[in-house]
Amino acid sequence: MKKHKYEIKVEWTGNEGLGTSNYKSYNRNHSIEGEGKYGAILSSSDPSFLGDKSRYNPEDLFLSSLSSCHMLWYLHLCSANNIIVTDYIDNATGIMEEFNNGSGKFEEVVLNPVVTIKGSEMQEKALLLHKEANKMCFIANSCNFKISHKATILEG
Repeated sequence: MKKHKYEIKVEWTGNEGLGTSNYKSYNRNHSIEGEGKYGAILSSSDPSFLGDKSRYNPEDLFLSSLSSCHMLWYLHLCSANNIIVTDYIDNATGIMEEFNNGSGKFEEVVLNPVVTIKGSEMQEKALLLHKEANKMCFIANSCNFKISHKATILEG
């Protein structure tokens, strides 16, 4: 079995002079960087938790990780099955439940890919490959909740 190691730097940039002396004394802004990566991702917390709504939050990044991983596996599987994809857009949605103590967890994610392929004869196979992509996705395999798909296949 192969093992892959990932390294990322997360740096809090929200000290407004008082540190974390109380819940409202600091902002949640931070940056995410990886060696050799192009630029930083400017992040914060969800606005519900005093974050900056103009920045990505961990929940956004989690949802985008699921969507991206699924897409990459799907494109690979289409390529291996001689299905030519010309366009792929996913408007993924997720529901996170917040508990009384402030913790929480995702309880549902729905991927909504709209995929354009060449040739109508491959539409059924193209639709079925979403299930296979979900089985292969590293991120989906790391989750403890179901990830649903409402895929649309278009001929283009």
